[in-house]
Amino acid sequence: MYGWIWRKLPFGLPGKLVGSVLITSAMVALLWYVVFPWAEPLLPFDDVQVTQDSGDPGGDSVPGGGESDDAPPGDEHELPYDTDQNNTPPASPDE
Repeated sequence: MYGWIWRKLPFGLPGKLVGSVLITSAMVALLWYVVFPWAEPLLPFDDVQVTQDSGDPGGDSVPGGGESDDAPPGDEHELPYDTDQNNTPPASPDE
């Protein structure tokens, strides 16, 4: 099919290159402004529901299965670097 289109485009190599760009641009515009807006309501991308095991959306349980009272105090994930060093303001050049 692409070979047939290439052979049918007029004006030699420059005309074939320009014609190919025009055909490609027309196809992209047709998809972007006509086909995709038409198909968007049919696709399930915006139909997202997050529920816990009980089926209650937004339940009181903590993600991961445990309750919030059973969580250990402090952060369970230790960072291998100091996060406070970036919170201090930079020294002025006069000091």
